[in-house]
Amino acid sequence: MKKFITIIVCKLLRFVGKILGKGSSMPGKVALKICPDILNRINLPPYIIAVTGSNGKTSTVEMIAHVLTANGKKVAWNKEGSNQIEGVTTLVLDSCTLGGRVKADILLIESDERFARYTFNYITPTHYVITNLYRDQLTRNGHPEWVYDALLDSIHDETQLILNADDPYVSCFGYGKKEVVWFGVGELSTDTTEFSGVYHDGAYCPHCKQPMSYSCYHYDHIGFYQCEHCGLKRNDTAYTVTAADLEAGRAVINGQYEITLALKSLYNIYNILAAFTVASLTGIPGEKITPCLNNYVLKNGRVVTFALGSRRGTLLTSKHENSISYNQSLRIAAADWEGCDVLIIVDAISRKYFTGDVSWLWDIDFQLLHQENVRRILLAGTYCHDLAVRFSFTDIPGEKIQVLDTVEAAVAALDNDRKEKIYVITCFSDKGKFLSRVKMD
Repeated sequence: MKKFITIIVCKLLRFVGKILGKGSSMPGKVALKICPDILNRINLPPYIIAVTGSNGKTSTVEMIAHVLTANGKKVAWNKEGSNQIEGVTTLVLDSCTLGGRVKADILLIESDERFARYTFNYITPTHYVITNLYRDQLTRNGHPEWVYDALLDSIHDETQLILNADDPYVSCFGYGKKEVVWFGVGELSTDTTEFSGVYHDGAYCPHCKQPMSYSCYHYDHIGFYQCEHCGLKRNDTAYTVTAADLEAGRAVINGQYEITLALKSLYNIYNILAAFTVASLTGIPGEKITPCLNNYVLKNGRVVTFALGSRRGTLLTSKHENSISYNQSLRIAAADWEGCDVLIIVDAISRKYFTGDVSWLWDIDFQLLHQENVRRILLAGTYCHDLAVRFSFTDIPGEKIQVLDTVEAAVAALDNDRKEKIYVITCFSDKGKFLSRVKMD
């Protein structure tokens, strides 16, 4: 009876929340108050796929759901990205019958890396994807090694691990284990043999803390690494991007499945590869996965195209306090050889935590914008002058940079007859301030 009441209450609150446009965590929070072990009482489907990591989990989960659904699978997944235990509880209870059976072939869970140990205390995934571990929001996650320890508590022996072989932190989860599915990107023409960036989180082995060497870097600490002391290394991969051309917008998986890219980013390629790997492990052949991922445009609002007068643009949502997220967005703008203007907005640092700390701006490699094709750089928002100080330590000519106190002023400055595309790089907390002033495609 307690289970029945808890499910009813959750479903009713979820129904009301949808009408009011509220979030999806409150119904689960109330359900857990009524019955703290409710997730233990639910009859779950045979496939329980979990995805976590510092970056890319929302996009990866969306693509997995798209491929599985297109191939006839019934999938229950947290579309809204509410990924802590309360949101996952809402997802599970809203997807099940009043008797407590989830009405799906596959339960697909995006999990916050910090809170995964709580969610998976009640649910044991059959497949567990870990995308990456990066320096992230100091207000929440501190150092990657702290996040690693939190994630370690969420892993069950019977779970099939699906790990990014190119990330040394993620590789530690599979250290000494045999039943691991590894995915990664092979050597590319854009790789470097020397580290380039503001800091190097791969300089020391995350397993034994001794110096670690790289034969090539894809970006930041992602690449081909090896520790001579403990043997941690980049493992051979079962699912591999064997070729990629970002300028042409294509990637090839396992030498035979060519996928065209809607977003020409190595970051996006990793998300696509993770989705391809999961779909393949559920039994879908590569020739059926590929058309689902070709030119796939994300629906989660991380990448938004817009028009401002006669000009076209793309907003790239990057995580404040997460320098690698910003670096990837900067690389996309810097690679537009037709010419572009770039607007960077830092108006509020966090939606959840009060903080005025901008030290993370110094971890971002703004030098990436030192390209002839980047015509103008606009810095806007409350922290525009902090951005300006940071940019003064790059080699970018000062005459290219314009500092504006408000988002409104930045929009007005970009509303002209210039032909260059506009790239806007900002965070979840600030993107609406810009998009509300332009026409979205």
